[in-house]
Amino acid sequence: MATPAFEDIAETFDFLDDWEERYRHVIELGKAMPPLDPAFQVPATKVDGCASQVWILPRIEDGRFDFQGDSDALIVRGLIAVLHALYSGVQTGEVAAIDAQAALARLGLDEHLSAQRSNGLRAMVQRIRQLAADAG
Repeated sequence: MATPAFEDIAETFDFLDDWEERYRHVIELGKAMPPLDPAFQVPATKVDGCASQVWILPRIEDGRFDFQGDSDALIVRGLIAVLHALYSGVQTGEVAAIDAQAALARLGLDEHLSAQRSNGLRAMVQRIRQLAADAG
């Protein structure tokens, strides 16, 4: 049930030999994302439960979920980019059905992130699910 954008990331990860290359790729994905306008980096868009500063701004169009996100940490920006690939364009009512844990495990992220980063990633997924539920 993964989006084509997420499948592209998963295929790229399959070709990368080790975790350091994958880690660099995640950072590059984050660098390629457009920054979130500082005007939207406010408490209402901030994700609680992340060690880094994280903001997620939802956009719903024609019942499809999308969002902009940003962080003050490069690796976290990359994780936001991965989540964007996983959820962007999905019907709001289907967002909760996506098994983010399984998808991220396909990339090996579950094995290579610190406990603190893993907790933050779970907080981001929970926030995305809540935003989609509120919109749907």
